[in-house]
Amino acid sequence: MPTMWLNISSSPFLLTGFPGLEKAHHLISLPLLMAYISILLGNGTLLFLIKDDHNLHEPMYYFLGMLAATDLGVTLTTMPTVLGVLWLNHREIGHGACFSQAYLIHTLSIVESGVLLAMAYDRFIAIRNPLRYTTILTDTRVIKIGIGVVMRAGLSIMPIIIRLYWFPYCRSHVLSHAFCLHQDVIKLACADISFNRLYPVVVVFAMVLLDFLVIFFSYILILKTVMGIASTDERAKALNTCVSHICCILVFYVTVVGLTFIHRFGKHVPHVVHITMSYIYFLFPPFMNPVIYSIKTKQIQSGLLRLFSLPWSKT
Repeated sequence: MPTMWLNISSSPFLLTGFPGLEKAHHLISLPLLMAYISILLGNGTLLFLIKDDHNLHEPMYYFLGMLAATDLGVTLTTMPTVLGVLWLNHREIGHGACFSQAYLIHTLSIVESGVLLAMAYDRFIAIRNPLRYTTILTDTRVIKIGIGVVMRAGLSIMPIIIRLYWFPYCRSHVLSHAFCLHQDVIKLACADISFNRLYPVVVVFAMVLLDFLVIFFSYILILKTVMGIASTDERAKALNTCVSHICCILVFYVTVVGLTFIHRFGKHVPHVVHITMSYIYFLFPPFMNPVIYSIKTKQIQSGLLRLFSLPWSKT
């Protein structure tokens, strides 16, 4: 039998909760569980509204639905193993399950960046060329953009995840988190991991950083267009349609930068800080995005009022 398959069926990896705080795991799990439930309810409600409310059947809200689905995917991928570790001390995870989880986590992170870019494109067309908005962003084109965003992310992450199956793991099988990350797994490999170290850096620069630069440039053009509008009210109205998206961009990229800085320059920072930043990265954007759009978007507010007043109106 090939070494690869012997390796895959050997000792499982061991997930880690909060080292040194094992006795407090049940208490630590409470805010995480509350965040988990809030994310499921918030993003699930957004998806239901966008599907059910015909007033929200527009490109802007279709992209918002993609963002909500991505946030749900990230949370559903990570939180079951986290709660398993904190509640039941269920630390073992098979290699195949671990690699699949890592693939989904990293893919969905790039999908989120791509969806934010697509939303910037939507706002760019809506403000720069409003008369052709519906002819440019047709339902077919929105679907194609969505498929392109998912395929770009999925195909870009696949090479490094596939290679994980071929590595021998002769070091400690203990991972640093309660979920599997590619950068965590390769530390345990006893092989040449140069490609797996360099390739993710290229992907981050070629996609996430490039997405941010394109978004930034698009908002410069949007701002230039808005400043050319004579009416102050129309100018404020145009800018207001972008506020929610800008807030989501800041939430996502600030957490990305914060996590990157901790990993790169926080070698002397306690390990619990690294772990906490990872949870913030995975939970804060999915938690905040529905809140931001519920507060800042009148159509979402109206949909929520109709949704929650419907049962009362029948009594």
